[in-house]
Amino acid sequence: MSPDAALPYVRDVEQLACSAKGCGERAVHALLWNNPRLHTEGRRKVWLACEAHREHLSQFLTARSFLREVVGVDELDESHG
Repeated sequence: MSPDAALPYVRDVEQLACSAKGCGERAVHALLWNNPRLHTEGRRKVWLACEAHREHLSQFLTARSFLREVVGVDELDESHG
């Protein structure tokens, strides 16, 4: 899954992989973000992160003021993405 892919409603969190380049580990975190210059206020894009890449991906999005929320992948539902 590419980092910029939005996730629709997720049913099987066991199959979700980390969005970090070259990583294929199981994702445990969902980083909800948007670019306010491109997306409406309520729109959320989703990057997935394993434990090892959560901080790196969060810092990348935070530096650009894009990060809105971090939740567990098991918390994703139709209101996200």
